[in-house]
Amino acid sequence: MADSDYGEGNFDFVEKEIRHAFIKKVYAILTLQLAVTIGIMCIFILVDEVKEYAQQNYWIFWTAFALTFVFIFVLACTPDLRRRSPINIICLMLFTICEGVLLGLTCTYYDGTEVLLAIGITALITLALTLFAFQTKIDFTLMAGLLYVLLISLLMFGFFAAIFRSDFLYTFYCAFGAFIFSAYIVFDTQLLLGGKHRYSISPEEYIFAALNLYLDIINLFLLLLRLFGSR
Repeated sequence: MADSDYGEGNFDFVEKEIRHAFIKKVYAILTLQLAVTIGIMCIFILVDEVKEYAQQNYWIFWTAFALTFVFIFVLACTPDLRRRSPINIICLMLFTICEGVLLGLTCTYYDGTEVLLAIGITALITLALTLFAFQTKIDFTLMAGLLYVLLISLLMFGFFAAIFRSDFLYTFYCAFGAFIFSAYIVFDTQLLLGGKHRYSISPEEYIFAALNLYLDIINLFLLLLRLFGSR
């Protein structure tokens, strides 16, 4: 009996160590992604030659846009590839570079103060929600269905707001979207934690986990930028 208890406790310890290593790896990759993205954004914002060239040559936007969807499809729909190193890291970094170009080009149409404000608020919200996800006893992993319905509702409302243009609809769309992706940050963070949460993500899926959190943060930033931006 004692040997059995020792073995079970040792297994729990090993499992926790694996989960902790997995969390560290995901956040290390996420930090690298955000650093690369911000670096590319700074080039577009601070270098006038790059800003003017990008705004006058639409092929840059459409090329980055198309490649972004290609890499998302590859990373999301091919589990074997996203678990195979180093090709998974290469695909994720190429996706990050493309996303950085899209964000950098988008930011050239906003005032620098507005971009910094959106970055700062996004960082504060992300930090607060991450701490909340680690501390709260509420299991957000049970809310996957609700979050999916809210996301579909946001897409449908976006089409509605695009047809019936209104400052109020636009503001509500951005605020509603920011709320949804804030909830997704908590949801995806708790998927990393495992433990007492109902659902968790496999430690083998560190690329997929980093991709999900990255997209949550980027979408939150874009919606806040549109919310506070003047254009």
